[in-house]
Amino acid sequence: MSGAAMSLGQSVADLGLKLMGRAHRAILGLSRGRILRSAFGMPVVELRTTGRKTGRNRVTMLTTPVHDENRVVLVASKGGGDRDPEWYRNLVVNPDVEITIGGDARWLRARTASAEEKAVLWPQIVTAYKGYGRYQIKTERDIPVVICEEGLV
Repeated sequence: MSGAAMSLGQSVADLGLKLMGRAHRAILGLSRGRILRSAFGMPVVELRTTGRKTGRNRVTMLTTPVHDENRVVLVASKGGGDRDPEWYRNLVVNPDVEITIGGDARWLRARTASAEEKAVLWPQIVTAYKGYGRYQIKTERDIPVVICEEGLV
């Protein structure tokens, strides 16, 4: 596939994901959190990051396969795409994020899991949603796992 065709395909896929996220957020808001609180058996997370180029607030709807009172784990899979998602690239530069789950918002510090941490988390992640395993097979990049936890925010 030519570079131009691949770029167009990536742009269309990116736009589709963005529109799905906006629709999901709208439905969640209109239903006051009663509809679409979970997806694929995982809680839905509203992630707020700061744009690495613009400095503007960015909102992304994701799921969390592993979470507890101390941390929220996110997977930068982008459906097995060949590039890291924009939300991940933003939080690498600006790690202070706001996460809302079930209407409860909290400020956390995000970081990429170390290889050792990912080795422990990955089986739990794939148990929660087998699609993540398929995504990793689909792409040549190592899909980042993000740990969001309380820190100096």
